[in-house]
Amino acid sequence: MSRPDRLVLVVGTGTEVGKTWVAAALARALQENGCTVAARKPAQSYVPGEGPTDAEVLAAATGEDAQDVCLPHRWYEVPMAPPMAAAALGRGSFTVADLAAELRFPSPADYGLVEGAGGVRSPLADDGDVVDLAGKLEPDVVVLVADAGLGTINAVRLSVTALGARPVVTMLNRFDEELALHRENRRWLQERAGIRVVCSIAELANSLE
Repeated sequence: MSRPDRLVLVVGTGTEVGKTWVAAALARALQENGCTVAARKPAQSYVPGEGPTDAEVLAAATGEDAQDVCLPHRWYEVPMAPPMAAAALGRGSFTVADLAAELRFPSPADYGLVEGAGGVRSPLADDGDVVDLAGKLEPDVVVLVADAGLGTINAVRLSVTALGARPVVTMLNRFDEELALHRENRRWLQERAGIRVVCSIAELANSLE
């Protein structure tokens, strides 16, 4: 794998927490700060016709081609975890090592953003999940995207534990300073769990730089 100056793995506590939105917004913020950014999605599953795919959203943010963001043979048009979607479509199985080996970044690139699929323990390949991908890629930092509301303390703590000793920045997506629950979730994660938390894209971009 050609490696950018700084490799960032964007993962989530689960589905629908906004990983793609955060990754795309982060890419734009870093570019506005004068950095070159490329995004990659090792594999994606989707429902045809239901809006842009994750790769298309990321490509629009970075100015790349969606088929460079996610290679064409890794587009699975069934809304299941990628290895399950591949099996349902009658396509070949693949490993985490296969996905890692396929990642290519332009040179030079200040930042390479790699977005996972589902939660950190959701199947990403036949032999592993996003945690296993992190083991292959050895990212400089992991961005963990989580919802700011009910249940996030448990989800974040479990995910951070699964990710091990890697540097993690937790992004509380859809954070609303006016909501006491969101403020308390942030406080507990920071003060009680000792987890690094940001609540805006600007904070997230600054934390990486």
